Amino acid sequence: MGHCLKEVFSSEVIAARIKELGKEISETYGDQPLVCVCVLKGAYLFFADLTRSLKAEPEIDFVRLSSYGNGKSRTGSMNFSKDLEGSIADKHVLIVEDIVDTGHSVEFLKHVFSRRNPLSIRTCSLIDKNERREIDLKVDFAGFVVENGFLVGYGMDYAEKYRYLNAVYELEND
Repeated sequence: MGHCLKEVFSSEVIAARIKELGKEISETYGDQPLVCVCVLKGAYLFFADLTRSLKAEPEIDFVRLSSYGNGKSRTGSMNFSKDLEGSIADKHVLIVEDIVDTGHSVEFLKHVFSRRNPLSIRTCSLIDKNERREIDLKVDFAGFVVENGFLVGYGMDYAEKYRYLNAVYELEND
């Protein structure tokens, strides 16, 4: 069975929305100390474009999560396969994700980061799939709210494919 791609957000639409998000985030933080945290691998393209759109000069850091168990269950535990390299104490933290659906990854990060004494923790996601949320979690800066569909492109993948695409597509079966 093959797949076909149906464009959901063009590169132009994404670029315009990122510019708006950059303005919102810049107005929120002003010149306060900010660490932008990219959740690898999926957020890398969005993160690069978003951080370049900010007026301030944030610190940049990266995390990568791995889950144990079947990866689809709430009973699987999460761990870092790559943790932050710098301190977030006495700084604002912005967690940048490609997509937030169930919310478990962001909840894990917020919980762990909160013990490291940041001034605040907020979230930014290119895609907010709040209809799939399994926990009470609000994305502070959402690029687009999407109700359903399996999305790929602009960092998001299916079996490590399609990440490189410069737009967001819905993956459909032929």
